[in-house]
Amino acid sequence: MDRNQKAEVVSALNAHLAEVGVVVVTRNLGMTVAQSTQLRQKMREAGGTYKVTKNRLAKIALGGTDYAGISDLLTGPVGLASSADPVAAAKVAVEFAKTNDKLEIVGGAMGDVMLNAEGIKALASMPSLDELRAKIVGLLVAPATKLATVTQAPAAQLARVFNAYAEKNAA
Repeated sequence: MDRNQKAEVVSALNAHLAEVGVVVVTRNLGMTVAQSTQLRQKMREAGGTYKVTKNRLAKIALGGTDYAGISDLLTGPVGLASSADPVAAAKVAVEFAKTNDKLEIVGGAMGDVMLNAEGIKALASMPSLDELRAKIVGLLVAPATKLATVTQAPAAQLARVFNAYAEKNAA
């Protein structure tokens, strides 16, 4: 990799880090290409990315971002999982680490807040942004549905009473 390519990698990674909501640092302990591809695919499905770059280039790219504090975690063979949703990347990384002993969660950050491995696992246990939106919509719709049911019931009872009188008079 020549100097121009390295500069492009650093600038692309820096721009990417400026847009994400969470970065999870993982240690790869001999993952195969198939396992790494599977992790990347799961990350993409969740709306995140998983990148393995040289630690030196990643440390340069972290400079000037909210994630500059995680540069101390970049030792040995590491990868960076990131996503705009603060929960998605952590959830995928932790789930993958449970089924694969060759991936270890080292730590990470959510904005300028540093997280250790336990913090990332706690973040992964939280509901995602889409799940929270669905719960809010459900909470907003439930009272309206109940209100419509309650206001409709007296009208239905009146209709039944009028129908009964009409049938009685017709008979």
